[in-house]
Amino acid sequence: MKVTSPLDNLAGPGGSLKREAPDAAEYAGLIRSATVRLSDAENPDNALESRFDLAYSAAHALCLAALRHAGFRAHNRYVVFQALPHTLGLGPEVWRVLAKCHQIRNQGEYEGDLNVDDRLVKDLIIACKAVANAVGRLPPLT
Repeated sequence: MKVTSPLDNLAGPGGSLKREAPDAAEYAGLIRSATVRLSDAENPDNALESRFDLAYSAAHALCLAALRHAGFRAHNRYVVFQALPHTLGLGPEVWRVLAKCHQIRNQGEYEGDLNVDDRLVKDLIIACKAVANAVGRLPPLT
């Protein structure tokens, strides 16, 4: 009997993931994009809302890179955060912050209500750095 992973289960019929072979160039581009955005998010001279957007985008790119490294692609943005325990072994102290920021990002995008503060942006940057460190430990794609 073949043992399936939680990611394989999510890639079943009607699932939120699909299997897709990793692409080294795509992976490298996601990491590069995330690195620049995270650096800019840490710049206190940038507006708080901009820092939030930059850190959120960096976190999303890193989480997507981890999912692509595992050989999957998500059907929607949120799934890359939900998959963190399975792609990088990260716990709720990271993915809960990212899930909350996803909700806030959607409110800002679709309702015009981007309600962020210094604490949230700091927590998002910390979570993003945890994801970056975990991604940095993945074996290289060839």
